[in-house]
Amino acid sequence: MTTYGKIKNIISVALKHKIWCAIIIFVVWVAFFDQYSWLLQWKIKQSINALTVEKQYYVNKIQNDSTMYSELQTNDNNLEKFAREQYFMKAADEDVFEIVEQ
Repeated sequence: MTTYGKIKNIISVALKHKIWCAIIIFVVWVAFFDQYSWLLQWKIKQSINALTVEKQYYVNKIQNDSTMYSELQTNDNNLEKFAREQYFMKAADEDVFEIVEQ
């Protein structure tokens, strides 16, 4: 093999390795460090899912509270029942005993 052939062979091997090194560095950069990296996108999707569940909880809570509020506004019996159950209010001539289970 001639000297020219050996040099050409070494250069081609070096270029192949440079390309692979560049490809590996690019993939690592895109996967972890880029603004739109796969890792960042995965974390964002997880937080979106958690916030969606939390949003649904609060939507249901608002609906339940709105229903309760409208019932308390329209009916005095419901208002009295709510005050007795939630705040242990009582009439002047009665006693309230709270039973706490252990």
